[in-house]
Amino acid sequence: MVERATSFGSETGSYEKGRPEYRSDAVAWLLEPLAEGDKAVVDIGAGTGKLTRAVLALGGTGVTAVDPDPQMLEALREKTPGVEAVTGTAEALPLADRSADAATLGQAWHWVDPVAASAEIGRVVRPGGVLGLIWNVRDDRTEWVRRLTEIMGGSAAEEMIGENAVRVAAPFGELEERRWEWAREMTRAELHAMASSRSMIITSPPEEKARIAQAMDDLFDELGLAEGATLSMPYVTAAYRAIRGS
Repeated sequence: MVERATSFGSETGSYEKGRPEYRSDAVAWLLEPLAEGDKAVVDIGAGTGKLTRAVLALGGTGVTAVDPDPQMLEALREKTPGVEAVTGTAEALPLADRSADAATLGQAWHWVDPVAASAEIGRVVRPGGVLGLIWNVRDDRTEWVRRLTEIMGGSAAEEMIGENAVRVAAPFGELEERRWEWAREMTRAELHAMASSRSMIITSPPEEKARIAQAMDDLFDELGLAEGATLSMPYVTAAYRAIRGS
C-alpha cells in the first residue's frame, strides 16, 4: 500500500497528461462555506498540482501544497511557480496549529487513515474551517469504459465512491456530497497516459504493463479509435465537504 501510494513520482508526465483537471464549479463548492477573506488553503496529496491550480484560480492566494513524493512536488513547483510546496502526509503535516482556513484532497483520501488524518488536519484547520475531498471517477455505466476498467483493474477510490464509503472523523462534522457528470475528449495517447499514471500499473512488472497496453489497443481498434482521433470519456466528479467543529 505504501509503495503504491508513493509510486506516482516515476510517472509525473503520464499523471499530468492522462488525469483530468478539476471542474471549477466543483472546487468552488468545496470552498463555498469559507468567508470572503479566508484564503489559507492546504492542498494535501497535491501531486503535480492539478487541484492546487484549481484552488489558485478561484483566488486562493495562500495555498500550500503537501505531498509525500518529492518527485511530484518537483513537477508541481515547475508548473506552479511561487506556491509553497512541502513534503508531508495527511497524518503528519509540517504546518502550524490552526494555520489554514481549509484543507483539500484530490484523488487522495482513499490513501489515508481517515481517523488519524481527520485529527491531524483538524489540528491545522481552524474551527469553522473546511475539509474538502474530491475525485474524478470514470463513469462505468458506459460499456466501453467498463471494459477499459476490466483491462486496467479497479481502484480503491472507485470502490470507495461506488460503495458510498467516504468517511471523516472528529473534529469534522457530517459530510455533504455533490456530484457532476461530464465528459472529456481523449486520444489514444492520453488514454494510455491515464492508465500509466495508475499506481497498480506503475508497480506492475513489465510484462503485465505490456499486456494491459496491448489489451487497451485491441479495445481501441475495435472501437475504431484512429491515431489523433478522440473518444468521449464520461466522468463523474464526486465532491465532499465537512466543517471543523469548535
